[in-house]
Amino acid sequence: MRIDGRKYDQIRPIKITRNYTKYAEGSVLIETGDTRVICTASIEDKVPPFLKGKGEGWITCEYNMLPRATQVRKIRDITRGKVDGRTMEIQRLIGRALRSVVDLKAIGEKTIWVDCDVIQADGGTRTASISGAFVSLVDAVNVLHKRSPFKIYPIRDFVSAISVGIVNDIRMLDLCYLEDSRAKVDMNVVMTDSDEIVEIQGTGEQSPFTKEDLKELMGLAEKGIKNMINAQKNSLKMDSLWIGTGGE
Repeated sequence: MRIDGRKYDQIRPIKITRNYTKYAEGSVLIETGDTRVICTASIEDKVPPFLKGKGEGWITCEYNMLPRATQVRKIRDITRGKVDGRTMEIQRLIGRALRSVVDLKAIGEKTIWVDCDVIQADGGTRTASISGAFVSLVDAVNVLHKRSPFKIYPIRDFVSAISVGIVNDIRMLDLCYLEDSRAKVDMNVVMTDSDEIVEIQGTGEQSPFTKEDLKELMGLAEKGIKNMINAQKNSLKMDSLWIGTGGE
């Protein structure tokens, strides 16, 4: 049994609350165990300079951890005067994950900003952010679809993420903070509902790991991501019917 009583191949309880804030086109509170992230998606009727005139949209992300999301207060980026490397890495990862399942040309010249704010952290904040951000993105895209139906519905597939690792020589799924801090191998996996891999971030923290370890960890990740995507589907219900249809 693990620190929180789960089996090695069991994810933490998931709760996704939509329409969590009043003003954003899409807003979600995602809870995975004691990790909680607010994800909001906002529509802007312009694109970055490098996309102007190309008839193509953009999806980008900003990620932030509130000062007391962790046991020790984290100094705000604005106080330090710069975004730290970890934050930059995570927000780029979230943006890549979302863009991987969206037809950006179908959106037109609009930018969808996705903000992920961690209000409580207990491991897996980047993976929870991706899973929650996707739901908020669907809600924002559906707002556009209701205003003016797309000829081609932009979202091609579900995408989600989960962490896996090796702790005390045991391969585990969905690591909490204490497990993550002790992990010999730490890995984050992003995949679609079609079992396609978007990104794998894996590190032997203490020593190299074997191909067999990688195979077993990927098997655990696939199982966890299926559970996360089922939670996304249960949250979205009828609002996810357009996904993967192209609007036909």
